[in-house]
Amino acid sequence: MTNAEFADAQVLSDASPALDDAWVRELAREHYGIDGEMKPLTGERDRNYRLERAADGARFMLKISHPAETALVADFQTKALLHLAATDPGLPVQRIVPTRGGAASFVCDPGDGLPRVVRLFSYLPGLPLPEAPRTPLQQQNIARMLARLDLALAGFDHPAGELPLPWDLQRADGVRGLLAHIAEPERRALAAAALDRFERDAKPVLRTLPAQPIHNDFNIYNLLVDPADTDRIAAILDFGDMVRAPCINDLAVAAAYQAGTDGDPLAAIVPLVAAYHAVRPLSPAEAGVLFDLITARLVMVVAISGWRAARYPENAPYLLRNNPLSWARLQACERVGSAAATAAFRRALNL
Repeated sequence: MTNAEFADAQVLSDASPALDDAWVRELAREHYGIDGEMKPLTGERDRNYRLERAADGARFMLKISHPAETALVADFQTKALLHLAATDPGLPVQRIVPTRGGAASFVCDPGDGLPRVVRLFSYLPGLPLPEAPRTPLQQQNIARMLARLDLALAGFDHPAGELPLPWDLQRADGVRGLLAHIAEPERRALAAAALDRFERDAKPVLRTLPAQPIHNDFNIYNLLVDPADTDRIAAILDFGDMVRAPCINDLAVAAAYQAGTDGDPLAAIVPLVAAYHAVRPLSPAEAGVLFDLITARLVMVVAISGWRAARYPENAPYLLRNNPLSWARLQACERVGSAAATAAFRRALNL
């Protein structure tokens, strides 16, 4: 597959056009009645801003979508958050803040003829997980929170869930053409072998597994913990990669960011899988494809982010933040092998 054929590549290959700060401030004032401090936030595709209302210090997150992303995709994320607020109000996710007219979102044009979807979210306080000490209890709480989120999303659906998404794990083989950007032959062969296994052993099974809307990016950068109790998950962020997919993909994504890099990369993954299973039980078929999904996700991380960083070197530190660790994890997982890993999962789940 060539770069041009890479699913929805424009959203990832085209940088989001810059916006005038004064225009953004006026937009917040006109539609939400917010005056105060504004701070740009990092993001892969959208333009994000933290707003602090001068009147009372309340904080919000303003999101202005990438113009290449359809309004239907933004509506998918908006409706999902509204669904979660109704089905599991205790979940620590952002809430939609309506406009002065009561709308959950609206479309604007900053003057360049490229309409964008605008939404305002509540701002969730907390300590970014990468800055917190790691403990087994914290890891179990991550898994339980993800399982709870998946259960809450099970009754939700949206037509945008079927749209192609660059980070859709069930289409991991779509990044094969990007492996050409990996300079080292050994790494390129390692990534290709993982994709071969995904295509041969996992992809046919995925079509038979329970599917629903999933978060699809439950990594440590999208989680906040309570500074006073860093074992407690205080916030789940960024529903921007939501997709309708086999539910096991959500666990595979989370596990990919927990894998170790030493002689036993499963030491951290197996307890995570067991804790998830205790809340949302896995089937033998789901457990059977989990390891191949984990390694396929790691390939996606190094392939997509490496490709994007080469195109946009000014954003390379953000785009490549997971790359060195992902390569180390992929190498460690390959040393274990799919058969041994799957056997370990089955033992831990009593399957």
